[in-house]
Formats: sequence, structure tokens, C-alpha cells
Amino acid sequence: MSLRPINSISRPQQVRDGAGVDINRVFGHDNTAVTDPFLMLDHLENRDPVNFMAGFPWHPHRGIETITYVLDGGVEHQDSLGNKGSLLAGDVQWMTAGSGIIHQEMPHKSSGPIFHGFQLWANLPSERKMMDPRYQDIPALEIPEIIEDDGTRARIITGHFWGKTGPVHGIVTDPRYLDITMPPRKQRRFKVNLEHHAFAYVFSGSGQFKDASAPFPVQTEYVTEKGVSDPISSHVVENRNLVLFDRGDEIFVESGEEGMRFLLVSGQPLKEPVAWHGPIVMNTREELVLAFEEYQNGNFIKKKHN
Repeated sequence: MSLRPINSISRPQQVRDGAGVDINRVFGHDNTAVTDPFLMLDHLENRDPVNFMAGFPWHPHRGIETITYVLDGGVEHQDSLGNKGSLLAGDVQWMTAGSGIIHQEMPHKSSGPIFHGFQLWANLPSERKMMDPRYQDIPALEIPEIIEDDGTRARIITGHFWGKTGPVHGIVTDPRYLDITMPPRKQRRFKVNLEHHAFAYVFSGSGQFKDASAPFPVQTEYVTEKGVSDPISSHVVENRNLVLFDRGDEIFVESGEEGMRFLLVSGQPLKEPVAWHGPIVMNTREELVLAFEEYQNGNFIKKKHN
């Protein structure tokens, strides 16, 4: 087993998007090669309705998948193909925009004044960018949750983990999307596909991510499966910290005094050029220009109304 070195630790940028929604942008529009196939992660945590009630009115997408994960509150969605529905606490929507969709995401009127959740954007490979749009709407009760003897919990949205498989399927980049909660002062190892890019985003509590690749201030001991104790280094990771990993097949985590909850996401990199403007992501500037021309001319939607 080899621990994944840590490339960087960063905090989200405060941005305003949609019709005036305050967002913690964890990553996006920076060096897409280091998060490939993932393009952007937004952490929405609003307890003042003024900051999110305007929502995300009608807007287009092409060439990507958007993954919405609601922790608290709710979202009402509607699109140009006639689809509509609601996402409430614990629900997930994996929307494949493909050749093009126009939709809106607005606060759920009956979910109260609080909203907390994430939206992750995943790129589509060139041969799938013009596929038919589709939804995978997953209610909370269909998402498997594993509870280990030490109290560590893992919700599996997609991918295979600890003997369970998440309900989202058929995704080209073979992603694994986990929501992990660790009680205070626990240590866990989590295996990650060696060929995948991976990141962790802490959104509650704090802890340490071990790193065997370089000297860091905090020293500890790492016990291998053979029982050999090796000195390694640790990064202290606070709430709202993004951790980007280098290559390796596992990460080693120690939760802090208050425990820790984090997303652990990985996927197969596409290694393709990215042409990105606003809500549309293609491979070339010409494809991007065409997409916006079609949107302006009313030819954006390729799939017939449901």
C-alpha cells in the first residue's frame, strides 16, 4: 500500500452566482488538470434566506454532468424537456446535460429557511458530450450507509466501497463519491483507485491527513498491514478545507477532538482539452462558440420534449 501524497490544501473562494446566491466555491476554473474529470465543486451553506432565495433561474448546460447533494433544506428543479421534481435532505440528483438542457434550480418552498448542500460538476468525454440528457434522481433512503465498529459512517453515492455499491450508475469516468463521518480521535485508512484523481473536502470538524512523501511539522507513526511502524508526516485540515492528493492507493485520516465529516471523491481523468465558458464545457473554442450560437438562435436543445 502507498499513501497518497498531498498536493495542496486550500479554502473556498466566496462568490455570488445564479440570481444572487452566496457560494463557497471549493474549486473551479483553475487548473482543471489536477481535478480532472471534475471541474467545479460548490458548497452552499446558507442560513439567511436573503442569500439564497433568488436561486438559479433558467440557464443552459452542455457537455457536463451536475451532481447535486442536499444535506438540509431542499431544491425544486424544472427543465426544458418537461422534467420537474424536488430534492430534499439526503437526496442526490446526477444530471447528465449531454447535448444540451435548459433548467432552473430554486429553493424548495416547504423546506424552511435553511439550505445546505453541494453541487459538483463532472466533465464528459468528447464522444459523450452530445449524448441525450438524462437524470438519476436518488432519494436519501436508496443511498447505502455503512457504519463501522468504531462509529465511522460512509454514505456511498456512486462507486464501490466497503462491500457496497452506490445507486448512481453508468458514469464513464467511474467516479466514487463518498460522504464520510468519523467520530472524535479515530484513525481510518481509505483505499482509492491508483489511476484516479482524488480530493477530500472537510465540511465539519477537523483532523489530520497523513502524508509519507515530504517533511511536515507534525510527526506521527503509521502502522502498515505488516505491523511495521514508519514515521510519517501529517497535514492538519480544518473545516472548509479542500485536500488535493497525488498518486497512491490509499489515504490515512485521523479525526480531531470534535470528529470530522468530509466528502471523498475520485474519478478516472479524461486527459482531454477543456473549452469552458459559464455553464457550457466543450473540447474546443469552436464547439463552445457553436453552443452559444445555438442557444441564442433557439437551436440548443437536441432531444425532443418528454
